Amino acid sequence: MSDWPVGLSTGCFYQKSIFDCLDLICSSGFSQIEVCSFPAHLDYHDVGAVRRARQRLSALNIEPYSFHAPFADHIDISATDAGKRDHSLREVLLAVEAAALLETRYFVIHPGPEEAKQLPGKEYFQRLENVARTLSIIAERCRYLGMTCVLENKLPHLLFGDVCDIIWILEALKGADVGVCLDTGHAYLAGDLWNVAQKLSDRLKIIHASDNKGKYDDHLPPGEGAIDWLRFCRQLHASGFQGSIIMEIAGKGETQHILESAQQARRFLYSISTNT
Repeated sequence: MSDWPVGLSTGCFYQKSIFDCLDLICSSGFSQIEVCSFPAHLDYHDVGAVRRARQRLSALNIEPYSFHAPFADHIDISATDAGKRDHSLREVLLAVEAAALLETRYFVIHPGPEEAKQLPGKEYFQRLENVARTLSIIAERCRYLGMTCVLENKLPHLLFGDVCDIIWILEALKGADVGVCLDTGHAYLAGDLWNVAQKLSDRLKIIHASDNKGKYDDHLPPGEGAIDWLRFCRQLHASGFQGSIIMEIAGKGETQHILESAQQARRFLYSISTNT
């Protein structure tokens, strides 16, 4: 039997202020969250807002388990242009400072841009090296501030969306304190969920749990798609995973409906974990 905590990403409310969501999340029984960095939700540039969010979280006894780094067209830590890469690093480091103010455990980051590109080999490896160099700076700042930087596996059609890229980057970091966030939806669409879970098990710190039907990144609540959750949870248990499962579900419909779906999915995951 496993008793992993099951939390909720506030990304399902990314278009609403975090201050309009926290009380509802708390009343729905969630005591762990991942904080979304979308500016309309919580602007990581606004130190005052971040501090107020920390105070509200403390008052509600909600743990900000993790913080998701910003990802946007203007943020690319792999960029071949040094100016763009430096700008991206500055943005991410601002987010790291916000995550530290919130007192999160993990800083989740995508290893590269949200782009589907076919690159020549030379540029591809240059970008991989850029990711490793930039991440070493980010990871060291996280470590200094009391957090762990974790890499999330991406959708398979995106740049660095292959698990081999994650492994290459981790090895290139040469002992830096960097873990892994396994996104179940991304890995399932890659047709590689079981292998990814096994290959990255020694670095696995956090699970992003969402479901889909094998075609699109639907971000369905666990149990509403095609993923075999019993098999996945048994594999997690066998690997010795001791982190949290953060549900990363789509923000479709009314707030109450989203939270009810999240509650049902949490009950489903708890029922599955009792059989592992």
